[in-house]
Amino acid sequence: MKLPEAFDLSGKVAIVTGASQGIGRGVACCLAELGAKVALAARNGVRLEETAHLVRQAGGQACVAVTDVTQAGQVEEMVNTTLRCFGRVDVLVNNAGALLLKPLLDTDVQDWHHLLNTNLTSMFLCCQQVGQQFIDQKRGAVINIASHWGLIGVSQAVAYSASKSGVAGFTRALAVEWARYNITVNAVAPGFTATEMTEEARQDERMRELMLRQVPLRRFGEVDEVGRLVAYLSSDAARFITGQLIVMDGGQIIA
Repeated sequence: MKLPEAFDLSGKVAIVTGASQGIGRGVACCLAELGAKVALAARNGVRLEETAHLVRQAGGQACVAVTDVTQAGQVEEMVNTTLRCFGRVDVLVNNAGALLLKPLLDTDVQDWHHLLNTNLTSMFLCCQQVGQQFIDQKRGAVINIASHWGLIGVSQAVAYSASKSGVAGFTRALAVEWARYNITVNAVAPGFTATEMTEEARQDERMRELMLRQVPLRRFGEVDEVGRLVAYLSSDAARFITGQLIVMDGGQIIA
């Protein structure tokens, strides 16, 4: 297989959760640029339609599935919508996530369950729903979006860090379980990235400097950089990579 063919996603169908903004939107557009058809899932239908427009501008096809990925019934309907639109699923990008910064003693059980459900249980539900499809076609790729905060200790982020650390374990275990079916399962752990989630901190000069001092490359990551890595892991070029957690943090966790 020649190099351009290995990266070509033409004919492949991807589901991207959390696709209404930020990393999810960037991932969807990168997949579309390489030829994938993309099913976009999130709770905000208006923002999803905006992403769908960008996907089509990038040369791809898009369908929208308004979905709360913490609800099993809605996740099932998300997959069914994708199958009705495109007839198959080849790639699942579990990107939906939430962030909460609170001291442990101020974090109530509802906060805890909200982050665990959004950041981890949603991946379990989505993988369950696409799993049989992948197994039947003896091929598939799952890419889970983790975080560098799941690998280091961060004050006031116990629930978030725990949920993202769980993504790493989930990824490794499922990679082993599904390897026999020619299904790859990997995770990407972005560091500080220029998204809506970090916008307030990036606009505060003191906070911005504090964040960038932790990053050897002295800049924020871009959503397209995450998108390109996800596109690679979705392609035939990465078929021998599974069970890996790839950190994209400008060198922060090694500094």
